[in-house]
Amino acid sequence: MTDNAACPRFDELGLPQAIVEKLAQNGVTTPFPIQAATIPDAIAGRDVLGCGRTGSGKTLAFGLPMLLRAAEARADSRRPRGLVLVPTRELAHQVRDALLPYAHVLGVRVGDVVGGSSYTRQISELRRGIEILVATPGRLSDLIEQGACDLRDVELSVLDEADQMCDMGFMPQVSELLDQVRPKGQTLLFSATLDGDVDKLVRRYMTDPRTHSVDPPVSQVATMEHHLLKVLPRDKNRIVTEIAAREGRTILFVRSKHRADSISEQLVNAGVPAASLHGGKTQSVRTRTLAKFREGRIQTLVATDVAARGIHVDGIDLVLNVDLPTGHKDYLHRGGRTARAGESGRVVSIVAPNQRRQARRLLIDAGVDAKQHLVNPGDELLSEVTGAREPSWEPWIEPPEPERRGRGRGGPRGRRPGGFGGSGGGGYRGGRRSYGDRDDRPQGERRSFGDRDDRPRRDFGDRPQGERRSFGDRDDRPRRDFGDRPQGERRSFGDRDDRPAWRGEDRRGGGPRKPSSYRGGERRQGAQRG
Repeated sequence: MTDNAACPRFDELGLPQAIVEKLAQNGVTTPFPIQAATIPDAIAGRDVLGCGRTGSGKTLAFGLPMLLRAAEARADSRRPRGLVLVPTRELAHQVRDALLPYAHVLGVRVGDVVGGSSYTRQISELRRGIEILVATPGRLSDLIEQGACDLRDVELSVLDEADQMCDMGFMPQVSELLDQVRPKGQTLLFSATLDGDVDKLVRRYMTDPRTHSVDPPVSQVATMEHHLLKVLPRDKNRIVTEIAAREGRTILFVRSKHRADSISEQLVNAGVPAASLHGGKTQSVRTRTLAKFREGRIQTLVATDVAARGIHVDGIDLVLNVDLPTGHKDYLHRGGRTARAGESGRVVSIVAPNQRRQARRLLIDAGVDAKQHLVNPGDELLSEVTGAREPSWEPWIEPPEPERRGRGRGGPRGRRPGGFGGSGGGGYRGGRRSYGDRDDRPQGERRSFGDRDDRPRRDFGDRPQGERRSFGDRDDRPRRDFGDRPQGERRSFGDRDDRPAWRGEDRRGGGPRKPSSYRGGERRQGAQRG
């Protein structure tokens, strides 16, 4: 079923007014076609099959109906009520962050479970209880085996980018997870293509789905241009560097982790602010790299296909295929990083003479009509097509990251302006001073600890050697070692000068001492009073 009718407003889709107002605050006033087509069916509880290119607004298309259903009841510990399965960590974070503003409006808790992150944090989050869980299949399967998560309460399941999950080999895990959710629950499936294993998922887990294919594939996006650059092998590195030095955000796709790191290093040495992103990096590094790219601290990102669907950054106007993808699906997914949500963009592929037949086959399978150019380094045509320019050739040094504010109110690491954790009124606000400094005297009068103005400085314990005394010395008697006494005067513990030792006698006198043992809970009789 194809929907081409004019899109209604959000308040006509069955969404509550609080959500509509929050959408307006975030600048989202008109629904995209995929949202207008699928939200009413999803709210009505039907299974929905949505086909559309990346960047077409699918996250809110399934996310808003899921939030409404999750808000109906509170989730128990370890038992979410809604599940979103995605292929990559970056896409999981993107989905979670897109849903959080609207989840806060409805009081719905949203959490994520992805590989490369702390098990402890994720287990604690599940134990506290979350209504919607966004997860990658591998990590979720691990947590279920550990008993940290149970899917029997899941009423609504979403498969986002289902075709990529199948292409990445997640089909067995996805099937195993969907077998654990509540029977006859609602299922929403969104994908750019609906072939192969995706069709198996549809037939097995969906009941009479409403199909909506409202966005054309990537190859037919009117605001996206496709270009093929024919270059000589000896010129390829120079041309890549000149394109990367252009103004604006650019993504370079390569085939391997090693290529990503080496090309990134090549660009940095040429003066281009760049960084690499691939599956060999830890999740914290990948998150920081994406944040730098999103904030504009680096202008070029060199990535493998692991980032083809996990990156959602506004303002990417050029995707450069340094290495050709292995198939037309990868070509479409790479190109989906640009020309998102109505913006314009270009997809440029570099082709050596021995790759031209492979490139033609790739473009035919993708349904792409690309313009072909023969270019050399420094050509005006290269600059016209890609915006390439000469780099500075001076190595780029990454500036320090902006200092993050700590938990306290007023400065890094929680320090307040008033000094060492005090309120704003007290504390020294100038430069650092040594102990004992005073503002009302010049540096020449600085005194060390223990100095006195009326006498010369002495080191601690400094005395003429003849006057040095040992511990316990007295001027009026000879030195004795600690505890030294004539043997006749030695007294036992508890002796008093005015009475003899009372060992073996009652401390009150008048007879032998009574037993002092504490048997059977009885108090010591010798110590009873009254």
